[in-house]
Formats: sequence, C-alpha cells, structure tokens
Amino acid sequence: MKKLSFVLILFLLLACKKEKGINRKTPASTVKNIALKYAKGFTVTENDNYKVLEINKPWPKAEKKLKYVLIDKENASKTSFMKDAYDGIIITPIKKIVVTSTTHIPALELLNVEQTLLGFPGTDYISSEKVRQQIDNGNIRELGKNEGLNTEVLLELNPDVVVGFGIDGGNRSLETIKKSGIPVIFNGDWVENSPLAKAEWIKLFGILYNKEKETDSIFNKIEKDYLDAKILAQNIKTKPTILSGAMHSDIWYLPNGTSTEAQLLKDANVNYLWSNTEGSGSLKLNFESVFVKAQNADIWLSPSNYSSLVALRNGNENHASFKAFQNKNVYTFSNTKGTTGGVLYYELGMSRPDLVLKDLIKICHPELLENYKPFFFKPLE
Repeated sequence: MKKLSFVLILFLLLACKKEKGINRKTPASTVKNIALKYAKGFTVTENDNYKVLEINKPWPKAEKKLKYVLIDKENASKTSFMKDAYDGIIITPIKKIVVTSTTHIPALELLNVEQTLLGFPGTDYISSEKVRQQIDNGNIRELGKNEGLNTEVLLELNPDVVVGFGIDGGNRSLETIKKSGIPVIFNGDWVENSPLAKAEWIKLFGILYNKEKETDSIFNKIEKDYLDAKILAQNIKTKPTILSGAMHSDIWYLPNGTSTEAQLLKDANVNYLWSNTEGSGSLKLNFESVFVKAQNADIWLSPSNYSSLVALRNGNENHASFKAFQNKNVYTFSNTKGTTGGVLYYELGMSRPDLVLKDLIKICHPELLENYKPFFFKPLE
C-alpha cells in the first residue's frame, strides 16, 4: 500500500509539473519599427537586444530584400542566429568602415566619425575637407574603382562593414568581400524618388554607429530648412521657365518630370518645361524638339559638365541659339569642386537637398533669401 501511495503521489506531481509546463509562456520579444518619414528603401526593426536592418530596394528591379542583424558585442556573445537567414551580422557600434560612393561621405562627416573611414575607391573624387585631411595623412587607403575594388587591400584593412552600392547586384568584388566574412551593406539611397527620402538615408549610418538620436536631429533640421524654403517659394506668382541638360552625341538629356531633380524645381516654384513627363532615367530628345519648346526659356540649369559658356558653345554650336545662353542666364554646379577636382554636388547634394533647393530659389527668385549665397550652383562664365 505504501508503495502504491508513493507511485500515485509521484504520478500526481509529474502531472502537475507537466500541466504547469503547458501553461507557461515564454516572454515575447519587444519588436518596434524605427520610424522613417520619407525613405522607402530600408526599414529597421528593433528587438530586445538587437536590430534588424532590411534593404528593400538596393538597386532598381532588385528581386529580393537584403537583411542584416545589428547587435552589440556583449549580446552577440550570447545570441545565435540562423546563418542563412541574414546577409550579414554586424557588431555595433562599428569602429572601422569602408564606403564606396562619395554620397556616403557626408553622413560620416555630419556624425563626426570620418576618422573611422579606412578606404575608398577613387579618393580624388572626395571633396570633404575633413576627409581629405585624413587622406593626406595616409589614414585612408585608395581602393581602385567601385566596379573592380582592390580586394587585397580591403581585406587587409578588415573593416567592420563595407557600404557599397549596386547598379544590378553584379559587383564581383563586393561578393568576394562578403564571402570573406566582412558584411557588405548595399546602400540604395540613390533609388529613392524624392529629395528628402534620399537625405533620410543618413539614419542608416546612425544605426551602424549607435547614433540614432544624432541622425534624427540632423535630418529634422534638413527637413525643416527644406520645407521652410519650399513654403517661401510658393508665395511667388511669377514662375520663370526652365531648360536643363545639354547635347551629347546628337541627344539632349534632361530630367524627366517624375525625377528628384524635377521635384526640386517644382518645390522651387518654377515652370520646368518638361514637368509633365514620366519615366525612369533621363529624357532623351533631339535638338529640334528641345529648341521648339525651350528657345525662349528664362533660365538654363545644369548644362551637363560644361565649365564655361565658350565650352558649351564649342560642345555644340546650337547651344548658343537659346535665349538663356545669349542672356548669360546659365547656371551649373559642375564648377564647385574640391581641391582634387571632385564635384561637391555629387558628394553633398543628396544629403543636403535643403541647400540645393535654396540655390534654385535664389537663382529663380532672386528677391527671396536676400542674404543667401548659392552653395552649389554658380553662373556659367
């Protein structure tokens, strides 16, 4: 009887323990999406002890998203992830970085982390004074060309992450780096379809360096200045007509009406003569169609990379037939360069659309922004 009682008690204890096990729930992870106002190309999800970064559109017509884990060193030592589920696991805050586009440079400078940059393909294109000093001091290595990186030097530098960009995902150098164990993030800022959406990609660097508050503050200031300038321009009733682009090999390239360049012109409250067009990439027109529409345009903006009126006329004598050329109302950003010849607009313009918009407003509505001096755009002499 004693033995039977013991078995029954043991059975009841086990059943009770099992029942408790059934009812016990594992605490759910706290999941929070980090808010983005304009950018569509990436998302950040914050969990209890790590973040997940998804690049939704790393390049046009991308067929899949790229996913990365961002985690600090302490939590990384006690957390495991399925290797095939992510395109990279990045320990934050990062200490060493390689970037591959000049458009990535401003984020490093704005966050005061330019000293973490170890290498770059085509250092002569960099205009930032702070980064140029790092280059001159030998702290930043030359890595060749983006489409053919010097992987030997890059692997020697052993950065925590490489920030690349891809036209179609076919960069073999970046694939080699990824296979070596160094995470490669594809930055798709240039694929975004609005100026503020492109600028908001600074927040990508904020999460890499654990400087989210700083990037929020920086972007909010850029956004406010942009929107304030846009509101100011809307009070103008007279809109100058605008021509853009120039001839190359019998083709005139202009921004299409849904491009970010056209949106900037719209926000500057001007009459861009091709604002009603749509499509990806630039418009490709013949001279006759451009001349019929823009012969008497008031202002000519961004005439390709021509550095002077003489060069513009020598490039194609038909350029001199436009009223804007004859009145010397031609403005370019191509002559605003760094010490080694890099065009500053190509480096900083995407991150600072507020400055670009103010330039356009000052040129097209000179009575506004009385004390403002254009930053990128200068008259073609």
